[in-house]
Amino acid sequence: MARTMTIKKGDVVRIIAGKDKGAEGKVIAVLSEHKRVIVEGVNRVKRHTKLVNQGGRAGTTGGIITQEAPIHVSNVMLLTEVKGKKVPTRVGAKRVEVQKTRPDGSKYTAHRSVRVATRNGEEV
Repeated sequence: MARTMTIKKGDVVRIIAGKDKGAEGKVIAVLSEHKRVIVEGVNRVKRHTKLVNQGGRAGTTGGIITQEAPIHVSNVMLLTEVKGKKVPTRVGAKRVEVQKTRPDGSKYTAHRSVRVATRNGEEV
């Protein structure tokens, strides 16, 4: 069984390997089937696009477009706030008790899984 991705969209991460090592950015997209993430402003590549003439306003102009390429999830680390400083941390999981309400209004306790920063034990 495949493990779930510990990095989610919107997380702030640091690149720990590759040409952009040390760079930080926000995760724009998660490609879980390929175990890759797209980080804002990191691993930028140039794409050469062809001029398409489909008539009217539907045609796209050709040229060179710079955009972010996916990075393997093993090359990024989640950043967490410790004493006002951003530091990298591994991600664990913990089960916590929560109060839930049934449709009839009665309350009950249940468990849910949350992501936890292993560095300081805080919920991510």
